[in-house]
Amino acid sequence: MHQTALPIRSATSLDAFRALLRTLGLLKRVMEPHFTAIGISGPQWAILRTLHDIETASEPDVRLSDLGDRLLIRPPSVTGIVRRLTRMGLLTVTASPADQRAKTVALTDAGRDLVSSFLTRHEARIDEVFAGLDPAERDDLHRLLAQLGGHLEHLADDDRAT
Repeated sequence: MHQTALPIRSATSLDAFRALLRTLGLLKRVMEPHFTAIGISGPQWAILRTLHDIETASEPDVRLSDLGDRLLIRPPSVTGIVRRLTRMGLLTVTASPADQRAKTVALTDAGRDLVSSFLTRHEARIDEVFAGLDPAERDDLHRLLAQLGGHLEHLADDDRAT
């Protein structure tokens, strides 16, 4: 009986995938203590920072569902993170004036103060993380990640369509 050989994955692709996963794990290991020092998690910071950026840009109120879409976080996860940040006094959640079924989320004064006091330190940490690359390498990495991200969005859209 003749078996059809399975296609062999490119070692280059597999190596790149493993290197990406390893790098993401190391990034998480380096960044978690950074956030823990101010009593929050990385995902909590992502929500606080996104809301700060929205306020800074004078964008309209953001709905809970839109926040999840911006951060690529599933709705149950967004709800849990927002609930914890609300209990911490860093966010408020209100019914949307346009649609009472939808919830809008905003920073409280305490949330704004936390982001403002941490922002410079956070940006310095990011600079420290990328100090291992020169500016041209950072540009290349950014370009390659954007290219890969676009491809993954296309794959995700295809998966949703099937």
